[in-house]
Amino acid sequence: MEHGATLFPFSALAAPAGEQLDILSLIMGASPVVMGVLGLLAFFSLVSWYIIAYKAFYLSRAHRESEGFLETFFHSKRLDAIYQSAGELKRSPISQMFKAAYVELSKIKGAGQQSHEGREETLLGDLASIERALERARTAELTHLESMVPFLATTGSAAPFVGLFGTVWGIMNSFRNIGAQGAANLATVAPGIAEALIATAIGLVAAIPAVMAYNYFVRKIKVLSSEMDGFANDFLNIIKRHFFK
Repeated sequence: MEHGATLFPFSALAAPAGEQLDILSLIMGASPVVMGVLGLLAFFSLVSWYIIAYKAFYLSRAHRESEGFLETFFHSKRLDAIYQSAGELKRSPISQMFKAAYVELSKIKGAGQQSHEGREETLLGDLASIERALERARTAELTHLESMVPFLATTGSAAPFVGLFGTVWGIMNSFRNIGAQGAANLATVAPGIAEALIATAIGLVAAIPAVMAYNYFVRKIKVLSSEMDGFANDFLNIIKRHFFK
């Protein structure tokens, strides 16, 4: 009976403690430092999800419009008609490369016939100008495709450590409470530990989707970059055969 009597107060004490370990209550009752950590992690998570939604839509449309432009490019025999089609596919990085090269080609052809003297050197210079126009457009489009994606990598690498900081701070507060009360029991330790684990959990919730989305977007951008390189080579070969004989 004496042994059972000692157990009864402990079980009675555990029930209210369990009721106090509600997640929302722990978050609202967290220390200012942990609240700041949770707020920062919430900001990382919200911005990451916005970037994920926006870039998923943008890259999907860029890939779809690039496929449509390449089909038009290889089946059409008139550059001016291709240029008109490129103007309607503004999300396609390949169409923007074509527009830049077409404008440069138009400037070269509009300059008139060159004299026969030094004609070969002039042709090489004209080809180099078109190649530079393609490279400039490619760099600009690649920079635009990669915009905001590094934030996902930053979130994926930094959020767990930010959450870990909140964890360490919560554990420190738990030990401070133990020292102040001079007793180490469940009611003293549990709230601080639970508060600390919430910071870690939210850090992981922010980091995991960001890392997965970052890897996915990097792969999609690499595919588009390879397609841009292939288009640049194909376009230069066509220009050499038909305009710079």
